[in-house]
Amino acid sequence: MAFTTTVLTLTTGTAETVTDLTSACTEFLNRAAQGGDGLLNLFVPHATAGLAILETGAGSDKDLLSALHHLLPADDRWQHRHGSPGHGRDHVLPALVPPHATVPVIRGGLELGTWQSICLVDTNKDNANRQVRLSFLG
Repeated sequence: MAFTTTVLTLTTGTAETVTDLTSACTEFLNRAAQGGDGLLNLFVPHATAGLAILETGAGSDKDLLSALHHLLPADDRWQHRHGSPGHGRDHVLPALVPPHATVPVIRGGLELGTWQSICLVDTNKDNANRQVRLSFLG
């Protein structure tokens, strides 16, 4: 059994984003898994961001942000009111887009479907600095 971990540091900017982490995960596994089998666990230590496995590049990432905007409007209905207007919705996001994901690793590679990518979902325009912990257990 091997356990290896690292932290990705990202700047997401001042707009709502879906950031593809798949290539960073692959690079980490090239070092950590060394061709073996196991699990990749990802964790976001932030109260206003989450992780999703979805198709990117064909509009699904924009569709996800649109759906979140519909479900969690950036208006004054939220009890949590510090930050920019509507920021309270960002604190509800992790209940819908969890701050963790686990993906099987087979022969050192991510066992994702053809169109699947691992993505950081960040609707918080007030905090552009994000971390994602990657941990391989194999």
